[in-house]
Amino acid sequence: MQWTLVVPVKPLARAKSRLSDTADDAVRPDLALAFALDTVAAALACPAVADVAVVTDDPRAGRELAALGAGIVADEPGGGLNAALAHAATAVRAARPGTVVAALNADLPALRPAELTRVLNAAAQFPRSFLPDAAGIGTTLLAAAPGVGLRPVFGPDSRRAHRTSGAVELRLTAVDSVRQDVDTGADLRAALALGVGPRTAAAAARLLIAEQ
Repeated sequence: MQWTLVVPVKPLARAKSRLSDTADDAVRPDLALAFALDTVAAALACPAVADVAVVTDDPRAGRELAALGAGIVADEPGGGLNAALAHAATAVRAARPGTVVAALNADLPALRPAELTRVLNAAAQFPRSFLPDAAGIGTTLLAAAPGVGLRPVFGPDSRRAHRTSGAVELRLTAVDSVRQDVDTGADLRAALALGVGPRTAAAAARLLIAEQ
């Protein structure tokens, strides 16, 4: 079974505002893009993934992610994250009926293809399932079997929201790289400890140099 992953990337100028404790306004767009590039590169290297559809209206992000091999879907209907993900999942299935689809966060810079494979293989056992983030509050991946609506409810306490919506919580160990999203400076340090992709490593190095 090969999956299509839907990855949302918001306009870079507005991305990662909670990283203001670590990176200023001039640096955060580059960090956010580095996270997305490393996430998508790792996802495309995963044997369980057929393709990646990035949902974005940011020209720079769209251009650089397309260069990696991702497809780009316009952020429609402009109704926020969940509406964008639902639209993208519908667009993907219109082109490829019967596709298994998963929404994946764009801020997983330590993502490992082997760990993502484990998560997707586990998700394939259920009509609809999700993986909670490292903090145990949010969600980093939401999966839906063929013929099952994605029905995303990302936002505050999305772990509870997805569980309440009927999605099965995937309780896996040794998949830290799929759970470690980055919203704060502490999250970034945790991702760096796991080992991030080359673009995030370079952006983080520039950040550390700027702080000295």
